[in-house]
Amino acid sequence: MERQYKYLPILINIFVVILIVSNLVAPKFVAVGWFRFSAAQLLFPVTYIFGDVFTEVYGYSAGRRAIWTGFMASVIMTAFGLFALWLPPAPEFKDQAAFETVFGVVPRNVAGSLIAFWAGEFANSFTVAKMKLWTNGRHLWMRTVGSTVVGQLVDTSIVIFFIFWGQPLGVMAQLIVSGYLFKVTYEVLATPLTYMVVNFLKREEDVDHFDRRTNFNPFAA
Repeated sequence: MERQYKYLPILINIFVVILIVSNLVAPKFVAVGWFRFSAAQLLFPVTYIFGDVFTEVYGYSAGRRAIWTGFMASVIMTAFGLFALWLPPAPEFKDQAAFETVFGVVPRNVAGSLIAFWAGEFANSFTVAKMKLWTNGRHLWMRTVGSTVVGQLVDTSIVIFFIFWGQPLGVMAQLIVSGYLFKVTYEVLATPLTYMVVNFLKREEDVDHFDRRTNFNPFAA
């Protein structure tokens, strides 16, 4: 029988909410000097911190469950957003254009975002699990930063190529480098908070999982 944890369900719920909100604010791009990034990048990296916590404390299987929950929630949000967009607006509804800005996504962009999230999160979780074995549970900062270096490279590259395919390679490279550096820096700065959360959960839940016999297949039950 699978062990039940006190904090894991609520953490997965928070993870999904953050993911959904980041998807909603993603269309807005911000310029800070040379750097260009989506407003979602102020929030989306938090999902990778959650991914680190899930795998570090509860193991890869918990991370896998959270990733699939977030993935399906994103699919549902996108599908119902498009359905609501296609419904004919009432004559007194004056915000159709604004509604289209948020939910009028291009199918290629949706596919790119979902694939990028799925691949990046699993790369992140896999790296945390393997590095924990290599370091015998020591040097948490190496795992949180190392997993972000891998996961965010996968995520950022995929989503930029999907969304901005056809743009000059220089523009895509600028977006990839800007987003990637921002997310990795975000993770490094958040390391003290990650330590606090991980140590609290390990102590309160009385668990410190090592994935020694884990099936790392993302599609495993």
